[in-house]
Amino acid sequence: MLTSQRKQLILQKLAAEGQVLSKHLSETFNVSEDTIRRDLRELSAEGLLQRVHGGALPASAATVTFAERKNLRLDAKRVIAKKGAELIEPGQVVMIDGGTTTAELITFLPHSLQITVVTHSPGIALGLADHPLIDVIMIGGRLFKHSLVAVGAAAIENVANVRADIFFMGVTGIHADAGLSTGDYEESCIKRAFSQKAAETIVLASPEKLNSASTWVIGDISLINTMVVEKSTAEQLLTPFINKGISVVKA
Repeated sequence: MLTSQRKQLILQKLAAEGQVLSKHLSETFNVSEDTIRRDLRELSAEGLLQRVHGGALPASAATVTFAERKNLRLDAKRVIAKKGAELIEPGQVVMIDGGTTTAELITFLPHSLQITVVTHSPGIALGLADHPLIDVIMIGGRLFKHSLVAVGAAAIENVANVRADIFFMGVTGIHADAGLSTGDYEESCIKRAFSQKAAETIVLASPEKLNSASTWVIGDISLINTMVVEKSTAEQLLTPFINKGISVVKA
């Protein structure tokens, strides 16, 4: 079998099963584990999968630039964002992460809603400027241009002074075993810091993020309490999360 054919079959198996193990692939294709690891390294370098210990997971499609992500599965993001907005109660302190799905979330907040929003996203802050009853607290730091959010030591230090009811966390990958992940190290740090200061952490899980992984781990799946998904999401995709105590809300 040609290397290119084996790689294509690995990708097909990954798409069908949601993960692959080096040992099993070695047995399936009757080649050494070193050969499989080389295949996985090369596929990872092409952005076609995310290597993890012992095998690989699907690579998240949500790691491209902010401008490119804005139109990725936009209908799904809007449906999920609308349901997420319904989880907010008047008077709460709500931390909102940067991201294209949270950008949709704020469009569904009624002008009559009185809450305090804490964010490190200039875009989120500007999007709430015409909401008369929403008090906006901005977390400052170095602007990470890929995601248009503030990151760094100063931002994390400011987060330490917050005690919030809800944190809407943006991720590029969410996997029951591999946990929560994103494409940048500093982003992973501030997302973790936000979650530690919230009574409840919610992920708006659009389809391209489910059962996928990115390079930088934010934390174990236990870091979140709730995930909001499309109503049409297959039950077998959700069962591993439910078994780990995550509340799943369908939009």
